Amino acid sequence: MGFPADAPCPVPPDRKPEGGCVERIPAKSILSARQKDGWFASSYTMNLYRGCCHGCIYCDSRSECYGIADFDRVRAKQDAIALLKRELRGKRAAATVLTGSMSDPYNPFEKEERLTRQSLEALRSEGFGAAVLTKSPLVTRDTDVLAAIGCRAPVSVSMTVTTAEDALCRRIERNVAPSSLRFAALETLSAAGIPCGVLLSPILPFINDTEENIAQIVRRAADAGCRWVYSAMPFGVTLRQNQRLYFYDRLAEDFPGMRERYAAAFGDRYECWSPAGKRLWRTFEALCVEYRLMYRMEEISAALLAPFRAEQLSLLGE
Repeated sequence: MGFPADAPCPVPPDRKPEGGCVERIPAKSILSARQKDGWFASSYTMNLYRGCCHGCIYCDSRSECYGIADFDRVRAKQDAIALLKRELRGKRAAATVLTGSMSDPYNPFEKEERLTRQSLEALRSEGFGAAVLTKSPLVTRDTDVLAAIGCRAPVSVSMTVTTAEDALCRRIERNVAPSSLRFAALETLSAAGIPCGVLLSPILPFINDTEENIAQIVRRAADAGCRWVYSAMPFGVTLRQNQRLYFYDRLAEDFPGMRERYAAAFGDRYECWSPAGKRLWRTFEALCVEYRLMYRMEEISAALLAPFRAEQLSLLGE
């Protein structure tokens, strides 16, 4: 299983380097420190690529505050793997590195570039854990190295799923694999013993904020062997700066009348919460309990760390 070879990606041909797949940009570092035991037990974040061509209409990483010009064009960080290896060797103790917070590590170019795979191999070699956030089934290509990481350190894969319906998925996440292929990828990973789950975010008011959608996603996650479904409360989407304009323009293209509905309901508000959010959360929470899925980040992180906690405390001198 992998990302379709002919998947569309809006990268102008004249921006591709001669003999290569993607433009290279200078980089001073790859790792960024984050709060200890943060999302999915991570202590560091890693982004090997800049920008993302999945075309998700809601992506907050497109906002000006992140400083990623021409966000829909993918660029790879120059000498990324050499930089990463040097940084890993300079850390006092091994920890878990999260990738996918700003750009998907499994964009279509990764099929040839293999930067994400090489980074996972580096994490394995240095005894670091890995937490992968993605929307692409291409992650299943690296099941072997993910499993190897999991023998010594925490490992996890979380697949973003916002809608159970492929037809709606193609309208709000335009250039990436539909939800059905993401669930199939999760099933593959789970069968291989990789701890995995669903990121249920964002929930777009008046578009995918229905009890039926939430229920289908939770049930399909359970059927795929997931261990968690995580979603921030309250359900909604954040919009700011140029991302709001981009989002509104996409609504005007694909959801007649929805731009006006958002403008009337939220105006220039940053936080756009679903009016049904509290009811949806009660449904979500009850279903996670029913299907024995974790849904709180502290519980998920603790479960990922548990097999290695004694060893970690020893290394850190705690």
